[in-house]
Amino acid sequence: MTETKGMSIIVKTITRFTVWLIFLYGLYIIIHGHLTPGGGFAGGVIISLSFVHFTLAYGREFFLKRHKISTLHNIEAGAGLAFIIIGMLGIAWAGSFLANFIDRGTLFTLKSAGTIPLLNIVIGAKAGMALYLVFYYLTTHRSFPQNYNEHEVKNEPQNYTK
Repeated sequence: MTETKGMSIIVKTITRFTVWLIFLYGLYIIIHGHLTPGGGFAGGVIISLSFVHFTLAYGREFFLKRHKISTLHNIEAGAGLAFIIIGMLGIAWAGSFLANFIDRGTLFTLKSAGTIPLLNIVIGAKAGMALYLVFYYLTTHRSFPQNYNEHEVKNEPQNYTK
């Protein structure tokens, strides 16, 4: 039995192959952010786009069968907490917030930047989950507040001269 939600079988097949490449490219940008242009935020945006790509191709219900929204919230909150913890460790071990407390290693290698790769990973997780959650909530919650203006909803001009 085939699923009727989402896009065509061609789009789903292409998505099955490309979503992992997009996700891995986002991870690459995050991990190598201290060596090349990019970093946590840019990689997080790319990772969130892989989730958006999957959701658009297969449908929201199919995505929610595999991923809980509460898990995405927990990853985002955990990343924010990890950022604060890394900053506090800088205070404890090096004297100021976000100060480097890890050995710098060899120049132009993955271990050459101290705490910056850790911060890139944390920022990537935070930005990626936050941007996907913005997409999710903008596409799922279509209700208006209780006191919405009926004229604006119907696209009628308002009479402000009363």
